[in-house]
Amino acid sequence: MKHKRLLLIISFALTLILPLITSLIKWNGFPPGYGLFPAQKVMNDPSFSLVYFIIACVIALFITLFLLFPRLFGFKKYNPDTPTPPKVSYPFWFYPSLVVMLISWFLMWARIEVLYPIEEFTFVPLWWGFILVLDGIVYKRNGGVSLVSSKPMTMKLLAVTSAFSWFVFEYLNFFVIENWYYPNDKVFSNFGNIAWQLISYTTVLPAIFEWYSLLKTFKKLNNYYKKGITISFSRTFYWIILITGFILLLLMGYFPFLLFWVLWMGLIPVLGGAMSIGKFWNPFTPISEKGDWSFIILMALSSLINGFIWEFWNFGSEWFHDYAPTNPNYWKYSIPYLDVIHLFSEMPLLGYFGYLFFGIIFWMMWLLIAYIIGFNPSIKLNNQN
Repeated sequence: MKHKRLLLIISFALTLILPLITSLIKWNGFPPGYGLFPAQKVMNDPSFSLVYFIIACVIALFITLFLLFPRLFGFKKYNPDTPTPPKVSYPFWFYPSLVVMLISWFLMWARIEVLYPIEEFTFVPLWWGFILVLDGIVYKRNGGVSLVSSKPMTMKLLAVTSAFSWFVFEYLNFFVIENWYYPNDKVFSNFGNIAWQLISYTTVLPAIFEWYSLLKTFKKLNNYYKKGITISFSRTFYWIILITGFILLLLMGYFPFLLFWVLWMGLIPVLGGAMSIGKFWNPFTPISEKGDWSFIILMALSSLINGFIWEFWNFGSEWFHDYAPTNPNYWKYSIPYLDVIHLFSEMPLLGYFGYLFFGIIFWMMWLLIAYIIGFNPSIKLNNQN
C-alpha cells in the first residue's frame, strides 16, 4: 500500500514541477505574472481563432449529445425498485443559512455606498450559507440524511482539501498566463489577500459535493446514466494515460496559449491513471467494472450547475455597481482564441464546458488527499447508489 500511495504523491508532485520546467525554458525565467497573488492580467491573449473555435464547438456538441441522449451511445434503461425516503422537515440550520445567504447576496450586489466596506466580506458567508441551504434540501429529500448530518468530519476535510486544491489551480494558472485574474487586488494587504482567499477557497468542494448529493436524490436522473458501455483497460493502458498527462502538462508550460485547456483537464489522466494503476477507487472504476457512468456524470453536472451560480453572483457583484466592485473575490477571464459569446457572465459560453472536467478534477483531488492520509473518501449517503 505504501508504494501505491507513493505513486500518487509522485504523480501529483510532477503536475506541479513539469509545467514549471518548460515554462522556465520558454521565458528564460519565471513566466510573466508568476507569483503575483491574487493573479493579475499581465499579457494580452492571442485573438479569436475560427479554427480553434470550430474544434471547440464540435467537442462541445459531442459532449452535449452524450449528456442529453446517452442511448445514442449504447446506454440502456435502468429502473430498479428503490425505497422512498421517509418525509422529514428541513433541518434546524436550513432557515438561518437561507437568511445569511440572502443578506450576503444583497450586500454583495447593493449600490448602497455606506455598505461597500461590508461587501468585501460577503463572499464567504454567501457561499457557506448557500452550501448549508443545499445541505438542508438534501436532508429533506433524503429522509434526514445529508453530508452535514451524517458525515461532519468529511465536510471539515472537504473544506481543507478544497482550499488546498484551489491553491494548486492558482499555481497552475501562472503557466497559462492567467486564464483568470482578480482586478481588486488592493482591497487587502498581501497577507490579507492570502488569508481571505484561503478561507474563500474552502467553499469550492463542499458546494460541488452538495450539488452531487442533491442530484443523487433524483432517481430518474441518477438511473439515466447507470447502464452504459463498460470500458475496461489494461494496466499498460493506464500507464500510457498517466504518461500522456505528464506530457501535456510539460507542453503546457512551453505553449501556454495553445494548450491553455490542459489546465482544466490535464490532471484527469494523471490522477486517474495513477489511481487506476494503484487500484484505488476513482470515478472511472464503476465505468470499467459495470458500465456505471452515473458517478462521473453527476459530479460533472454538479460542477456545471454550481459554475452557473459562481458566474452569476460574480457577474452581479460588478454589474450592479457604478464602478469596479470592492468585492476582492471578483474575477475576470483572459481566455485565448475562444473569448467570445458572453451571456450573463465574464465566462465565455464555451468555457462552461470546462466546468464538467473541473468537477471531476476536484473530486480526484479529494480522493488523492484522502488516500494519502488514510481517510475514507466516500460521500455516499444511506441508500444512494
